[in-house]
Amino acid sequence: MKLLKNKFTVCFFLLSVITVAQNDAFEEKFHIKNSDTLKYRIMYPEHFSKDKKYPVVLFLHGAGERGNDNQKQLTHGSKLFTDKINRGAFPAIVIFPQCPTDSYWSNAEVDRSSYPISLTFPKEKEATIALQLVIDLMQNITKNNYVDNSKIYVGGLSMGGMGTFEIISRQPNLFAAAFAICGGGNTENVTNFATKVPMWIFHGAKDNVVKPQLSVQMVNAIINAGGTPNFTLYAEDNHNSWDSAFAEPKLLTWLFSNTKTNE
Repeated sequence: MKLLKNKFTVCFFLLSVITVAQNDAFEEKFHIKNSDTLKYRIMYPEHFSKDKKYPVVLFLHGAGERGNDNQKQLTHGSKLFTDKINRGAFPAIVIFPQCPTDSYWSNAEVDRSSYPISLTFPKEKEATIALQLVIDLMQNITKNNYVDNSKIYVGGLSMGGMGTFEIISRQPNLFAAAFAICGGGNTENVTNFATKVPMWIFHGAKDNVVKPQLSVQMVNAIINAGGTPNFTLYAEDNHNSWDSAFAEPKLLTWLFSNTKTNE
């Protein structure tokens, strides 16, 4: 029993060290506009130099990571970018904003009284304050001379997947590519980005939180609008299809291969 306890203590210690190192790679920041504040984390490439130009990746977390600790948003996805091999192969500025508990990345109307949850996406409605702050933050960051404005990317999971669809709908000329995991959106709005923003969409066929049909509907709408999205449906995955998506060996290669041309 003592040996088992010691092993557990060592494993917990190692996990804590890894988590701290991961969080340390991302600097704590906040963005203020008028009376509103957006907390976020940002990671710069190793050997960062203001004399070089770098891609920027924006990542939008899920509903479970909302809060004000400026830490929970790193729970899913951050390891993909802090991985030593990935960080060396794809030097980029990576941004993880945190949505407040009482807000949402998209202006989805959510009913959690039963599962899968009921979601509707109003077509004409102002962006939430949280998403407005993210857009304002991105506009500020992309003004820097060390940012390669032809390589701005966005991705997200669940609520963040919904936010990904919405932000590229509102800012189609900003992003060179996007990936959305177990999300959904307003199918009428895809005309804003279908032919402008290459997409890779992921979902689990057994998702009992966000219906996989929501991603299928977005894929169909994008194709009907002239787009050519990648779509991966994991037959055995439930809501946490982000684990499979992050394990895709070609995800980052595909993402960084896209370059925004002048419109």
